[in-house]
Amino acid sequence: MASMIPYDRYNRALHSIFPFDMLDDFLATPSEVTPGFTMDVEDAGDNYVISAHLPGVTKDEIDVELNEGRLSISVDKKETEEEKNKNYLHKESHEWKASRGIYLKDAATAGLTAKLNDGILTINVPKQQEKQNVTKISID
Repeated sequence: MASMIPYDRYNRALHSIFPFDMLDDFLATPSEVTPGFTMDVEDAGDNYVISAHLPGVTKDEIDVELNEGRLSISVDKKETEEEKNKNYLHKESHEWKASRGIYLKDAATAGLTAKLNDGILTINVPKQQEKQNVTKISID
Protein backbone atom coordinates (compact mmCIF):
# COMPACT_ATOMS: atom_id res chain seq x y z
CA MET A 1 0.00 0.00 0.00
CA ALA A 2 2.87 2.40 0.69
CA SER A 3 3.97 2.33 -2.95
CA MET A 4 0.56 3.32 -4.30
CA ILE A 5 0.21 6.78 -5.84
CA PRO A 6 -3.12 8.66 -5.77
CA TYR A 7 -4.54 9.09 -9.28
CA ASP A 8 -4.40 12.90 -9.20
CA ARG A 9 -0.64 12.76 -8.52
CA TYR A 10 0.10 9.94 -10.96
CA ASN A 11 1.11 12.23 -13.86
CA ARG A 12 3.43 14.27 -11.67
CA ALA A 13 5.02 11.11 -10.26
CA LEU A 14 5.51 9.72 -13.76
CA HIS A 15 7.35 12.86 -14.87
CA SER A 16 9.71 12.61 -11.94
CA ILE A 17 10.61 9.07 -13.06
CA PHE A 18 10.60 9.77 -16.84
CA PRO A 19 11.75 13.36 -17.49
CA PHE A 20 10.83 13.44 -21.18
CA ASP A 21 8.90 16.72 -21.17
CA MET A 22 11.39 18.34 -23.51
CA LEU A 23 11.12 15.41 -25.92
CA ASP A 24 7.31 15.61 -25.82
CA ASP A 25 7.46 19.34 -26.62
CA PHE A 26 9.85 18.66 -29.49
CA LEU A 27 7.64 15.95 -30.99
CA ALA A 28 4.38 17.90 -30.54
CA THR A 29 2.46 18.82 -33.67
CA PRO A 30 2.54 22.50 -34.71
CA SER A 31 -1.12 22.99 -33.77
CA GLU A 32 -0.29 21.94 -30.19
CA VAL A 33 2.62 24.38 -29.97
CA THR A 34 1.26 27.47 -31.72
CA PRO A 35 -2.27 28.78 -31.78
CA GLY A 36 -4.10 28.54 -35.05
CA PHE A 37 -7.47 29.08 -36.61
CA THR A 38 -9.99 26.90 -38.36
CA MET A 39 -10.56 27.20 -42.07
CA ASP A 40 -13.30 25.80 -44.32
CA VAL A 41 -12.93 25.46 -48.11
CA GLU A 42 -16.04 25.04 -50.24
CA ASP A 43 -16.23 24.30 -53.98
CA ALA A 44 -19.22 26.42 -55.02
CA GLY A 45 -19.25 25.55 -58.71
CA ASP A 46 -17.62 28.45 -60.54
CA ASN A 47 -15.66 29.67 -57.49
CA TYR A 48 -14.16 28.62 -54.18
CA VAL A 49 -15.40 30.03 -50.87
CA ILE A 50 -12.87 29.99 -48.06
CA SER A 51 -14.00 30.82 -44.51
CA ALA A 52 -11.43 31.41 -41.79
CA HIS A 53 -12.63 31.79 -38.22
CA LEU A 54 -10.67 34.66 -36.66
CA PRO A 55 -12.45 36.00 -33.57
CA GLY A 56 -10.98 39.19 -32.15
CA VAL A 57 -8.73 39.83 -35.16
CA THR A 58 -8.94 43.07 -37.15
CA LYS A 59 -8.44 43.32 -40.89
CA ASP A 60 -5.14 45.16 -40.37
CA GLU A 61 -3.74 42.04 -38.65
CA ILE A 62 -4.58 39.73 -41.60
CA ASP A 63 -2.55 39.16 -44.76
CA VAL A 64 -4.14 37.23 -47.64
CA GLU A 65 -2.32 36.41 -50.86
CA LEU A 66 -2.68 34.10 -53.84
CA ASN A 67 0.58 32.98 -55.41
CA GLU A 68 0.49 30.49 -58.30
CA GLY A 69 -2.61 28.76 -56.97
CA ARG A 70 -1.60 28.74 -53.30
CA LEU A 71 -3.89 30.83 -51.12
CA SER A 72 -2.19 31.87 -47.86
CA ILE A 73 -3.85 33.49 -44.86
CA SER A 74 -1.47 34.89 -42.23
CA VAL A 75 -2.47 36.49 -38.94
CA ASP A 76 -0.23 38.57 -36.69
CA LYS A 77 -2.42 39.32 -33.66
CA LYS A 78 -0.95 41.84 -31.26
CA GLU A 79 -2.42 43.06 -28.00
CA THR A 80 -3.17 46.74 -28.50
CA GLU A 81 -4.52 47.82 -25.15
CA GLU A 82 -1.78 48.87 -22.84
CA GLU A 83 -2.63 49.88 -19.32
CA LYS A 84 0.47 51.17 -17.59
CA ASN A 85 -1.30 52.50 -14.52
CA LYS A 86 -2.30 49.01 -13.31
CA ASN A 87 -0.09 46.92 -11.08
CA TYR A 88 -0.41 43.41 -12.50
CA LEU A 89 0.84 40.45 -10.51
CA HIS A 90 0.21 38.19 -13.50
CA LYS A 91 -0.81 39.21 -17.04
CA GLU A 92 -1.11 36.88 -19.98
CA SER A 93 -0.34 38.19 -23.42
CA HIS A 94 -2.81 37.72 -26.24
CA GLU A 95 -0.24 38.00 -29.03
CA TRP A 96 0.09 35.20 -31.55
CA LYS A 97 0.94 34.44 -35.16
CA ALA A 98 -0.56 31.80 -37.38
CA SER A 99 -0.60 30.96 -41.05
CA ARG A 100 -2.71 28.55 -43.09
CA GLY A 101 -2.70 27.80 -46.78
CA ILE A 102 -4.41 25.73 -49.42
CA TYR A 103 -3.58 24.93 -53.03
CA LEU A 104 -6.32 25.75 -55.55
CA LYS A 105 -5.00 24.60 -58.93
CA ASP A 106 -7.55 26.44 -61.08
CA ALA A 107 -7.77 29.68 -59.07
CA ALA A 108 -8.08 32.88 -61.12
CA THR A 109 -6.12 35.94 -60.08
CA ALA A 110 -8.85 38.37 -61.22
CA GLY A 111 -12.08 38.93 -59.31
CA LEU A 112 -10.85 37.93 -55.86
CA THR A 113 -12.85 39.32 -52.93
CA ALA A 114 -12.37 39.14 -49.17
CA LYS A 115 -14.63 40.30 -46.35
CA LEU A 116 -14.24 40.21 -42.56
CA ASN A 117 -17.54 40.12 -40.69
CA ASP A 118 -18.16 39.04 -37.06
CA GLY A 119 -14.77 37.32 -36.79
CA ILE A 120 -15.17 35.29 -39.99
CA LEU A 121 -12.97 36.07 -42.99
CA THR A 122 -14.72 35.01 -46.22
CA ILE A 123 -12.68 34.86 -49.41
CA ASN A 124 -14.22 34.23 -52.84
CA VAL A 125 -11.78 32.89 -55.42
CA PRO A 126 -13.13 32.52 -58.97
CA LYS A 127 -12.08 29.53 -61.03
CA GLN A 128 -10.44 29.79 -64.43
CA GLN A 129 -10.50 27.37 -67.32
CA GLU A 130 -7.87 24.76 -66.71
CA LYS A 131 -4.96 25.13 -69.10
CA GLN A 132 -3.55 22.13 -70.87
CA ASN A 133 0.07 21.67 -69.86
CA VAL A 134 0.61 18.82 -72.31
CA THR A 135 1.43 19.53 -75.94
CA LYS A 136 1.15 16.66 -78.40
CA ILE A 137 4.06 16.52 -80.86
CA SER A 138 3.67 14.70 -84.16
CA ILE A 139 6.55 12.62 -85.39
CA ASP A 140 7.73 13.20 -89.01
